Amino acid sequence: MQTVPAAPPTRTDEVVEEIHGHTVVDPYRWLEAADDAETVAWVAAQNAYTRSLLDKVPGREALQRRLGELMSVGAVTAPTVRGDRYFYLRREGAQNQPVLYVRQGIDGGDRILVDPNAESEEGLVTLDWWYPSWDGRLLAYGVSVEGNEWSTLYILDVDTGERLPDEIERTRYASVAWLPDGSGFYYTRYPLPGDVPPGEENYHVKVFFHALGATRDTDPQVFGDGLEAEDIPDVRISADGRWLLVGVYHGWKRSDLYLLDLDRAGAPFVPVAVGYDALFWAEIAGGTLYIHTNLDAPRYRVFRVDAGAPQRERWEEIIPEPADGVLEVVKPLAGGIVAAPLRNATSALALYDAGGQPLAEIELPVHGTVTELSGSWDGDEVFYSFESFAYPPTVFRLGPDGVPTSWAAVEAPIEPAAFEVKQEWYTSRDGTRVSMFIVHRRDLDVSTPRPTVLTGYGGFNLARTPLFERSFYPWLESGGIYVLPNLRGGSEYGEEWHRGGMLDRKQNVFDDFIAAAEYLIDRGYTEPAQLGISGRSNGGLLVGAALTQRPDLFRAVVCGVPLLDMLRYHHFLIARLWIAEYGSADNPDQFPYIYAYSPYHHVTAGTSYPAVLLFTAESDTRVDPLHARKMAALLQAANASEHPILLRVESKAGHGVGKPITKVIEEQTDVWTFLFWQLGKD
Repeated sequence: MQTVPAAPPTRTDEVVEEIHGHTVVDPYRWLEAADDAETVAWVAAQNAYTRSLLDKVPGREALQRRLGELMSVGAVTAPTVRGDRYFYLRREGAQNQPVLYVRQGIDGGDRILVDPNAESEEGLVTLDWWYPSWDGRLLAYGVSVEGNEWSTLYILDVDTGERLPDEIERTRYASVAWLPDGSGFYYTRYPLPGDVPPGEENYHVKVFFHALGATRDTDPQVFGDGLEAEDIPDVRISADGRWLLVGVYHGWKRSDLYLLDLDRAGAPFVPVAVGYDALFWAEIAGGTLYIHTNLDAPRYRVFRVDAGAPQRERWEEIIPEPADGVLEVVKPLAGGIVAAPLRNATSALALYDAGGQPLAEIELPVHGTVTELSGSWDGDEVFYSFESFAYPPTVFRLGPDGVPTSWAAVEAPIEPAAFEVKQEWYTSRDGTRVSMFIVHRRDLDVSTPRPTVLTGYGGFNLARTPLFERSFYPWLESGGIYVLPNLRGGSEYGEEWHRGGMLDRKQNVFDDFIAAAEYLIDRGYTEPAQLGISGRSNGGLLVGAALTQRPDLFRAVVCGVPLLDMLRYHHFLIARLWIAEYGSADNPDQFPYIYAYSPYHHVTAGTSYPAVLLFTAESDTRVDPLHARKMAALLQAANASEHPILLRVESKAGHGVGKPITKVIEEQTDVWTFLFWQLGKD
């Protein structure tokens, strides 16, 4: 293993604060100023230091070639159906960005509608979202640049391929609800800078109406007064154009529903589900509102109610909370209901009639994940996307005969039968049983410790289930083990599982992760000298906490686009949205538990830390790169071991959504080069 030179020096500032009676030291506060000349020079020096080490690791070029082959495996989505038109995304080979196609008829030819690759040779233009009109003649879509996710909305004439003059800025994460005749649509947008006080432009999402040919400035607001700044509305409309449904999300554990009868001039929005400590999703089909909720049912259930009288007392439960598993995804399609429940963190697929009576369960190819359900209420077909650790993404079609057939698939240069996927259970610190997936080459002798990479997420009600992770195959092919535990904070086992890992219970997530590492060591899968951990975003916080709480347990840490200074995270970019999940250090009741785990505040001088690679990107508009910068400087100063602390800051890239394949290959080459190097793999 190569000798590691010292990292570039970093100056410190005497920044000391008293917060709720605690003395807090922040010696690298100056690195929060991204555009300051000193910070820019410091980042350049750090990037050069990282390059000087990673570029010299033997085998890097072969790894990059293999990752290039794997990342060039295509991608395809389930189609959105509008009449006899099928709209879907597909990426082929070395294309940097997915392309939006339309297919005329189920067996018709494909035609390109939106190709972001044609807008940028570097792949820096991203198609963020898209909504075809009910008749499929028009398309609203949003594009952004360099991964910043601040979409601009455009309108395309599907028949001619021409873009209309309509253009609407600040439509990040927009939802769009077209009128049946295509003359206009309801949509969500953020305010322009200057329309609200500085710092508030990342919040205050409202619902507007846009008539084709109008300008953004004249679009009337139709919903949003009285919302909190951090609330996020979502809008959809019934196919006949009568009912406008707005869902309002207050963080990740509570939402509201409102319904407007557009046939009644001047009618107000009717509250359907407001003020409950629960989540609600709903869709309108044939004049009926189908409501999917965890209200008094942490594993979810389904109600239906007449849209004309949607009061709570009129709701009829049609699919009860399951005795086992979680009713994770539910959609009214093809005159019935299609559900993709999770059972032990893997998907099933179940069909019901419109009244919720079970019809059939569709057998899936292997234990894996249904990632999409699509179709139309008045159609007779359902599409679903499926993938797993060793099963490339495939879109299946269920026709009237109920027999699944492959509609679109991608081919991958792997042999699925060569890999083994196991699910095992272990006990966390407080006695909670947690499941984990263990993936390795089928012929690998696991009776002796092997280099292992443990990853996780544990937050925001998001499930981590088996997916086709292209980048981990070189690791598996070389004889490494890959492990994914289903940590609390996610949705794998329902809302109680989510709430067991948020706010004052966030430490449970870190305990679950550390217990997973201890289980792997106790069972002989690996040992601390061969154990690496990896996580990004909220998963970056996870590995940052594990690093500072148990530095003895790991040999290498990959910490991507992370949150690490949890006392100040909510002051930057869109992070106030996450107070509902983490809490705020400004709150004296929440400060103690946040301070107790905040990774940046638990780096201890003189500690022998594992090797660490922190990576972030300049255009990240979700998690500010300041977290990675400050943590790298602090770890470099505190570390008593010879293991390197590296920082990788990418230009012209964001949090990860829409990153061009060329940049993904470069990033993943660095990540896996680091892990191979530090865990002793060739």
